Amino acid sequence: ELGTKVEGPFARLGDYRQPGGKIVSAWSVEADIDAAVIRSNTFTMEWPPRSGSMKEFPEVDRAGWFTLAEAEVKILQGQRPMLSDLAGQLGVA
Repeated sequence: ELGTKVEGPFARLGDYRQPGGKIVSAWSVEADIDAAVIRSNTFTMEWPPRSGSMKEFPEVDRAGWFTLAEAEVKILQGQRPMLSDLAGQLGVA
């Protein structure tokens, strides 16, 4: 989903059930990735609603790097357990 190849030893964080019921599998990796080169996948939806016109939109509008505390504020509530598990994996819990 990053639009760029990421190499390194990936460590599994776990599977997380989101509020809508979707299960998300998360991994961590330490790598030198420039946030400016990250390109999102796109999805297609009818826009404006009931117009019959299909448009493509990015799944993510921008990327950045944050401390765990900053990420806690920015991330969706249902994804916060991933940050807790990452902190534990890094030994900063």
